[in-house]
Amino acid sequence: MYGLGWLGRRVIRDLRGEVFEKYTELPARFFDDNSTGMLISKLTYNTEQVAEAISTVLVVTVRDTLTMLGLIGAMFYFSPTLTVLVAVTIPIIGFLVAVMSRAFRRYGIRIQASMGDATRITEEALSGQQIVKVFEGQEYERRQFAEINRRNYKANLKLVATRAAGDVLTQYTLALGLAAIVWVAFSDQLAADIDAAVFMGFLVAMGLLMAPLKRVVNVNVGLQKGIVAGASLFGILDESVEEDTGIKVLEGARGDVEFCGISFAYDQKKGRVLDDVSIRAPSGSTIAIVGRSGSGKSTLLHLLGLLDQVDSGTLTLEGQNVHNLGAAESAQARARRIGFVFQQFHLLPELDALQNVLLPRRIATGLRWWAQAGDEKEKACSLLTRVGLGNRLRHRPNQLSGGEQQRVALARALVSNPAFILADEPTGNLDRESGKAILDLLLEAAQEQKAALLVATHAEKVAAACDRILHLRNGVITQEA
Repeated sequence: MYGLGWLGRRVIRDLRGEVFEKYTELPARFFDDNSTGMLISKLTYNTEQVAEAISTVLVVTVRDTLTMLGLIGAMFYFSPTLTVLVAVTIPIIGFLVAVMSRAFRRYGIRIQASMGDATRITEEALSGQQIVKVFEGQEYERRQFAEINRRNYKANLKLVATRAAGDVLTQYTLALGLAAIVWVAFSDQLAADIDAAVFMGFLVAMGLLMAPLKRVVNVNVGLQKGIVAGASLFGILDESVEEDTGIKVLEGARGDVEFCGISFAYDQKKGRVLDDVSIRAPSGSTIAIVGRSGSGKSTLLHLLGLLDQVDSGTLTLEGQNVHNLGAAESAQARARRIGFVFQQFHLLPELDALQNVLLPRRIATGLRWWAQAGDEKEKACSLLTRVGLGNRLRHRPNQLSGGEQQRVALARALVSNPAFILADEPTGNLDRESGKAILDLLLEAAQEQKAALLVATHAEKVAAACDRILHLRNGVITQEA
């Protein structure tokens, strides 16, 4: 038992590790097409199903299959003729197993889908609990979860019913075979050839055969669920990662960022989000990208930040085509050369403000939080002070307002002295005074670090403070000022 338990947990550990590693390598477009809840469910629930299938199937395959072979051998020893008659039931049982396998697989898919939906709804309800309460959405969320729970219940019930029906039909088939054997054994032709001892030995062996046969048929439930779960996990592992087309590394010198004829679509059937966009941002320049919501501003910044790959055109950073960067070098460029302020702050909830700002440096240099921080800590404190959070260094995200969290995210983006600063609505959650302070800090950072600053914004004052203004409409630059 310990060995099987060890094997099952080892499978879960290794499989979860591989899937999680794959998650960290997949491009942003993959996560745009898949819900977070479904991906979490695959990492948690589906891996358990695979491990259960492996450990259960192994036991049944080794123990019960050998037992069945031994009993069949004993039956053949007692009476080859009667054994051949029993073999007539094998195609019938095989047909039943095939039919049940398809049903088990179908219900297994439904169960896994419902578990993914349950994880998704739970995540939405808990992370958005304030919105749920504000709009009296408790009943709506309860109804959604109840419907998913009902689907999961029905799928499991159908799976159990199919398994029970399979048990009955298998035993009924064997009972018919047994009745046929008794009838044949007592017929005039064979009665004289089979004595009572041989016949009783044959019946005992056949009776003992039913228990392991039943277990072999029933293990098909876990096997099919494991196959379905494994297919979903290996589908993740087979997903293509960011293409590794080279080994060049960005140099440390400051340089330009340039788009040339860039086009991009999340889904080709729905049209392009960006169409033939060309931009050049020299080092130290500041550019505002303005336009209506949905015009492609955030997508443009994501491409500049190497979070997605362009469909056509070229993107050069510091004079180097990013297509010549390997996957590892692209990740390194994102971490060390680009400072990104997202609309969503993505602060780690277990870290305080100062630790969140230091996080990029800790990852890049392997620093422990305080023992080796030194100048890094001093710079992070200075940035937080400049954004007005010098007295809230030890506050965690849930103790900060939305505007304060945005300022922490800004300090985090600047702590690595990036060559390119990308800011998506950096003043969107701030009052006028705080917004002006943030804008001044961004402009000063661009000037001091000779960094190219690109800001996606709706605020006219933010746009007016930049050297150039690009108007984006339906994925096309329509005007430049």
